[in-house]
Amino acid sequence: MVHPLRDRILVLMTRSEGPRRTLPTSPFTRPTAAAPEQFAAGDRVSHDKHGLGRVVAVEDDLSVIVDFGSSHRRIFVPCSVMTKL
Repeated sequence: MVHPLRDRILVLMTRSEGPRRTLPTSPFTRPTAAAPEQFAAGDRVSHDKHGLGRVVAVEDDLSVIVDFGSSHRRIFVPCSVMTKL
């Protein structure tokens, strides 16, 4: 059985007008994205997989070369698993 009123209401309820607006005073505001870290030669870093290291070189703000003691690694930035100390 067809219910034209029900179908019309469902169409109105499922229509998306874009992202929802949040009020500035709301306790449920979305966190703002942090700016990506900028690395310079000589910075100490911590990598989740490779451990502690020191930035040896920065290549056009696209990647950094890090000395982890036993090896040098090229890490592409921004990298969520590497933080500056």
